[in-house]
Amino acid sequence: MSGSRAGRAFMGSFTSAGGRGITAAVVDRDTGALTVLGSTDAVADPSFLALAPAGAPKALYAVGESAPGVAAAFDISGDVPALLGPVRPVDADGPTHLALAAGHLVTANYGSGSVTALPLLADGTLGAASSVFRHEGGGPDPARQEAPHAHQVVPDPSGRWVLSVDLGTDSVRVCVLDPATGVLRSHAETALAPGTGPRHLAFHPSGRFVYVLGELEPTLTVCRWDAAGGRLDVLGRTPVLPDHESDDEAGRCYPSAVVVAPDGRFLWTANRGHDSISVLTLDESGERAALVATVGCGGRWPRDLTLDPSGQWLYAANERSGNVSWFAVDAATGIPRHAGSVEVPAASCVVLA
Repeated sequence: MSGSRAGRAFMGSFTSAGGRGITAAVVDRDTGALTVLGSTDAVADPSFLALAPAGAPKALYAVGESAPGVAAAFDISGDVPALLGPVRPVDADGPTHLALAAGHLVTANYGSGSVTALPLLADGTLGAASSVFRHEGGGPDPARQEAPHAHQVVPDPSGRWVLSVDLGTDSVRVCVLDPATGVLRSHAETALAPGTGPRHLAFHPSGRFVYVLGELEPTLTVCRWDAAGGRLDVLGRTPVLPDHESDDEAGRCYPSAVVVAPDGRFLWTANRGHDSISVLTLDESGERAALVATVGCGGRWPRDLTLDPSGQWLYAANERSGNVSWFAVDAATGIPRHAGSVEVPAASCVVLA
């Protein structure tokens, strides 16, 4: 593999379930293959990871999905990530996702139903938490929606807004993050169908549409996004599994992750329980989605999906089978073909550098 055709991957995992923490690997961009370099368990349960934005010091950021929860920065100049600066409390429990926005690291805290902002310092390290924005409300599922459960935070393409997906309240909040103070302020909230349990969302490449994946109901909610006004409007819902396959023999299906092709033609979801990847086509505008196929995820309990920037390779982090699988994406149909896998115990996410 030539140096120009090699990239890096970082995979999170649950140390409390036998995972190795953060595992680093080389990516062969010609074959999609991953070759493990090593791992670090410097932070417990680093369930989700994010890379520093372009122009910032090269660093990897992680949440520690614990109670109390933490966030940490890692130097990735060597083969194995090394802690960069102190591990910071997020002043909440169970952070499950993180994103970089307006000079801050923002975490979605499932256990506490809140979102935390921590400043990014000039050297790439994290400052102490500057604000915690607490969600309010609940939903009809008494076991999963008894309180707010923030599950994902995503900056919109314009950089003006931060969207927070809450499984517990069946809603997506639009927030403003003050880059000077790190204070998060609520701007708007969009209600989704009760009991949907929204988990993750993804933007269309045009920035005009948002696709919200339900965890408690295997559906995709298509929304129109108005970046000027910070407004999210629901357009409709599409199933991500055939009707007769919504529940497998072992129990319910819990969709987990959604990604969109760089050209906006296809969308994929990961479906835990069904242990599959769903393929949906998007119309030319991006306003309509249609389910066309499902394929096996290459393991069990796919917690995360990641698409490489070219759109050629798709990666699935299979938590219960302890592996990360990669797939070659058919350019004409969008259907992934399993091409290989690597052992990553209790895998939770994959990010590509």
